[in-house]
Amino acid sequence: MNKVLEVKNVSKSFKEYASEWARIFSWFGFNFNPKEEHHILKNINFSINSGEAIGIVGQNGAGKSTLLKIITGTLKASEGTIQVNGRISAILELGMGFNPDLTGRQNSYHSMGMMGYTIEQIDAVINDLEAFAEIDEYFDQPVRTYSSGMQLRVAFGVVTAYRPEILIVDEALSVGDAYFQHKSLNRVREFQKQGTTLLLVSHDRGAIQAICDRAILLEKGAVIKDGNPEEVMDFYNALIAEKENSTVKQVVKEDGDIQTISGTGEVQIEDIGLFSEKGKKVDYISVGESIQLKVKIKVNQDIEQMVLGYVIKDRLGQDIFGTNTHHYNKILENLKKDDTFEFIFSFCMNLGIGSYSIAVAVHANDTHLSGNYEWRDKALIFNVINTSKEAFVGSSWIEQKVEVIHV
Repeated sequence: MNKVLEVKNVSKSFKEYASEWARIFSWFGFNFNPKEEHHILKNINFSINSGEAIGIVGQNGAGKSTLLKIITGTLKASEGTIQVNGRISAILELGMGFNPDLTGRQNSYHSMGMMGYTIEQIDAVINDLEAFAEIDEYFDQPVRTYSSGMQLRVAFGVVTAYRPEILIVDEALSVGDAYFQHKSLNRVREFQKQGTTLLLVSHDRGAIQAICDRAILLEKGAVIKDGNPEEVMDFYNALIAEKENSTVKQVVKEDGDIQTISGTGEVQIEDIGLFSEKGKKVDYISVGESIQLKVKIKVNQDIEQMVLGYVIKDRLGQDIFGTNTHHYNKILENLKKDDTFEFIFSFCMNLGIGSYSIAVAVHANDTHLSGNYEWRDKALIFNVINTSKEAFVGSSWIEQKVEVIHV
């Protein structure tokens, strides 16, 4: 496949000098050593093929926005090269430089002109852009009167008025309302089908896994993971957990799938299983069947508090349902080394037909992001089949009462 973007050995650092004169003289080749140098990006390498959708993820300060600015040409790399084959459209910052005293329409003409479009080309799409933004009479009002969501609507309309070869979106869609998020993502998917390459920066696991073919994880300015979105997001999820003296590891299971495990090890998960009403361990479950999830844990060190939770995920790794014992006021306290416990969650499997996984976490507080003793992704895999219910589609089983009245 044709490469539309290639990032080779890109590094970026910002230097602090003892004085502004030292900084200026350094521009002309004089050897003034900087007082301090901050390395934001370190030897970044990756390439993207035509039509791929790539997610860029990482904690705040990892270097994501700096990387995108270098790719779009608004910032120069200290080392390395960027090769771009195609027109880039990007929303890197909300409002993308809109003049607050100009109207949405005027800013649209100005921004698209800066992107290289002619007046005739803008005239041809301005009505469609206005209709897509759906801000009515505000399109001809000053942008300073806009909410952040309204600015996003116009900005997204501008960068997608014509289908770009490469579309870059940096967290902007998280600002919009739910309706516009769906509308924007539908347009992104349409562009993907037509061959647009997408580079998406987001903390939204669902968006990354639903849209992207690959995900790249940045940590402290370096690429530490590049691969399957679910695998990368599982690793990222473990990474952002508070993990003083903890470890994050990924292991290859017997079926070739990759499992992420993290935690301090003060508590360990010993066994997990799904059981039928008859007490039989099962991995094939009928729609609507009563089931029990049993998790056995062992305490390896004295701890003050413990909560256990789980989440069911679909085959794409997106969360279907999750809860933990904190929400049911069943928090265990003052636990001793070698204590063992079995947790039992009883429920009906009201899910649609398909393959699912369960992730389990045991931690100190209300979420595994703090005091993470052990977080185990893909702790078990199970399948839901329909043996007794009427035919249906979708991810959930909802009991129906159907009436037909002749009027």
